Amino acid sequence: MPQLEVAGASLTYDDEGPRDGDGVPLVFIHGWTANRHRWDHQLAHFSDKRRVIRLDLRGHGESTGAGVRTIAELADDVLALLDHLEVERFVLVGHSMGGMISQTITLAHPDRVERLVLVNSISRMTYSRGRGLLMAASTRVPFKLFVAANIQRAFAPGYPREEIREYIRASSATPREVVMTLYGAMRAFDVLDRLGEIRVPTLLVHGYHDIQLPVSQMLRMAKAYPDAEVRILDAGHELPVEKPAELTATLDRFLTGARV
Repeated sequence: MPQLEVAGASLTYDDEGPRDGDGVPLVFIHGWTANRHRWDHQLAHFSDKRRVIRLDLRGHGESTGAGVRTIAELADDVLALLDHLEVERFVLVGHSMGGMISQTITLAHPDRVERLVLVNSISRMTYSRGRGLLMAASTRVPFKLFVAANIQRAFAPGYPREEIREYIRASSATPREVVMTLYGAMRAFDVLDRLGEIRVPTLLVHGYHDIQLPVSQMLRMAKAYPDAEVRILDAGHELPVEKPAELTATLDRFLTGARV
């Protein structure tokens, strides 16, 4: 896989599809403790007709590096990759923390973003009582148990246990420093009062059973957007892998300008 050295990190990424394909490139950004393979279904579908870029954020997946303290610093990594690839204008698709990164980029560089898609993401972090207790206990339990509890909660009831165990294994490989530092970064993230500045076509896609970032928080965010489309699917927080075909079809309609 190609890699880019940037600010003390080595970022692993995929850059596939025709350079002269339909529309500007799609840029997929994964969430906390995840990796670029959350987007396997979308990469396979869209790269036949247009350029698709996805990366492992620093400290995640096959990328190395740590030291970031804010969502804005992760956004700088993504922009460094896009500048390296000479991609001036793009569509951003971000899941969870990746949606926070996508909002940060859009607010800083609205002229570069053609469309914005936020999947199971919010603009101001507000934890439920259960999630708050889990995070408070994080320093008192073994790290792998803490990660496992978070990933287990992310899936809707009935999702295959053997697949959840595989996601737990992959997430547990993320260094503790990265996991806990970026937890703090997400907790500090708040752009809710700035959403009126975002004028690009925006799609908010959420899982009905998401207890990590509940639908109610997303709907509060939707009210702040000037003209956002909203789609709620029968899934939990890990929508890209729980309902990959439905998410891809929703993205397809949005990218062609059809109502989702």
